Amino acid sequence: MKNILIALAFLTCGFVYSQVLDPVKWTTSVEKVSDTEYNLIATAHIDAGWHLYSQVVPEGGPIATTFIYDNSEENFILNGNTVEGEGHTVHDPIFEMEIKYFDGEAKFIQNVKVTKATSTINGFVEFMVCDDTRCLPPTEIDLEFQLDVKTALATETTEAVTPAVAVDNTIKTTEDLASNKGLWSIFFIAFLSGFAALLTPCVFPMIPMTVSFFTKQSKNKAAGIKNAIIYGICIIVIYLLLGIAVTGIFGADALNALATNVWFNIIFFVLLVVFAVSFLGAFEIMLPNSWANKVDSQADRGGLVGIFFMALALAIVSFSCTGPIVGTLLVEAASKGGVAPIIGMFGFSLAIALPFALFAAFPGWLNSLPKSGGWLNTVKVVLGFLELALAFKFLSQADLVLQLHILEREVFIAIWIAIFGTLAFYLFGKIKLPHDSPLTHISVGRLSLGLIVLTFTIYMIPGLWGAPLNIISAFPPPQDYSESPYGVGFSKLGSGGSASAHGDLPEGAHLLAPHDIMAFNDYDTGLAYAKKVGKPVMLDFTGWACVNCRKMEQNVWPEPEILNLLKNDVVLISLYVDDKRKLEADEIVDSQLKPGKKLKYIGQKWSEMQTIKYKSNSQPFYVIIDHNEEKLVEPVGYIPDVEAYHTWLKTGVSNF
Repeated sequence: MKNILIALAFLTCGFVYSQVLDPVKWTTSVEKVSDTEYNLIATAHIDAGWHLYSQVVPEGGPIATTFIYDNSEENFILNGNTVEGEGHTVHDPIFEMEIKYFDGEAKFIQNVKVTKATSTINGFVEFMVCDDTRCLPPTEIDLEFQLDVKTALATETTEAVTPAVAVDNTIKTTEDLASNKGLWSIFFIAFLSGFAALLTPCVFPMIPMTVSFFTKQSKNKAAGIKNAIIYGICIIVIYLLLGIAVTGIFGADALNALATNVWFNIIFFVLLVVFAVSFLGAFEIMLPNSWANKVDSQADRGGLVGIFFMALALAIVSFSCTGPIVGTLLVEAASKGGVAPIIGMFGFSLAIALPFALFAAFPGWLNSLPKSGGWLNTVKVVLGFLELALAFKFLSQADLVLQLHILEREVFIAIWIAIFGTLAFYLFGKIKLPHDSPLTHISVGRLSLGLIVLTFTIYMIPGLWGAPLNIISAFPPPQDYSESPYGVGFSKLGSGGSASAHGDLPEGAHLLAPHDIMAFNDYDTGLAYAKKVGKPVMLDFTGWACVNCRKMEQNVWPEPEILNLLKNDVVLISLYVDDKRKLEADEIVDSQLKPGKKLKYIGQKWSEMQTIKYKSNSQPFYVIIDHNEEKLVEPVGYIPDVEAYHTWLKTGVSNF
């Protein structure tokens, strides 16, 4: 039921907002030089827009790339230092100094002489990567070089550096898996969105018309199938070009930075409301007819060019139905950054293109298609309700960033209950909208969907009284951003939980509802209190509009073993990097990252602190420090794995 509800509620959008960054993958290989001499080759594969620093950097700069080889058994001798490529030397905008770095791909070669028979040399590399605006924390990756002195395995090659034994040792980290899952979810949601668009009145009737055209115009069945397949490929190419354009124009991560921008969220709220009203039948969003006429005239040219323009004509003619879905999908995917817009457009276009190719290959299947009718408009209306529900997520983010407390948790949930409750009544035939056909009976499919929507609506009702609603945990405001953080008619003010663990609630602290985790929102105040009570500090770099932050707070922090540590063993300082409240006049200082500009807002202060001190600006970002402000364990980002997060937290506390 959980999966069904998620698929229903988020049909037209991706649901990964915050980004888990892992822009460098490492592979290892070995080149045999002689019977006892080998080159150990470590290759860094660096994502576009990112750069890896050299092994030699100026003092006060980033962490240099460092290789350590395990020779505890004295099996080999290092011949000289690890050799690196030429790279680029430029002025780095973050560290403001001349630094050598690598982009794309970088090879590091260490020559060794083997003194004892061995098949493996182990080591690790510590490195740091940045793009033009941010850096990620220093990372350590284990390396393994496979060689066999006894068999002297080697491969003939004409290249200067080619592995004799090539082993893909790409490290699979938690961030890797989360990133991969994020892209897969974008593809899956995009495919569902394409399928939903396929079932709209603008696209569905085109299937039999287009397939019939190809089969009649082609000289034989084989030619008809080939042309229809090419037609499907052209559809995919058109939408892929759109995804590539968005990535190229805005940059791989530009829209991700807009996720906390108030105006971006408000504008997108208005845009989604317009899309929703269009789907509900108030009006149609149409591209100029002259565009369709010009493209349609080109479709008569025949050959591959004609087929391509037929596919383009489909995209333009069906825009009134596909445009709102594509627009929503593109912004959601682009907010994730990287290649997500391209992946999203591929999934969407694949769902659109597949039926044309399949029905052309098997035209007899056309007889099994349901007849066009009112059910197509029903699909369109359902999408309109989903667009409307999603719109309020963006308005909620703007409200959170500005801390206006207009769209608090109860109000947001009430709006969603109203939207999905109305949708349930619509599916049961109790409400009719423009362009709806007379409903003489309710089909099994419509009844089933109505029951699912009604179940989802009823599920949300306890949220008005404080239920966590884990299925949609990332969408409503957090539980402490509420009229009644502890539930209607109940409150805890300064008693129990971590308040009792620390005595009376100290000045500058507050309790995070509903679990009573004591937290500070000011760094100096929280650090002073930590020194007073003799406990380590956990810095929580977060954001009001950070979805993954809310997932951690609602799904990971409440686990008993983690909650106990947060309430009793650390002093939590939550620093909101998107806090738009203005700094006091005496706190306004020059930005170190943007010379000539001032830090005006509280969020800018914490964001710059995170970037400069910890070389990262992604949220959530967790750091455990001692009273000298030194790290007790390497910082981490989004870790939805409860056991892994507990291990990290416990390690930091133990090192205090």
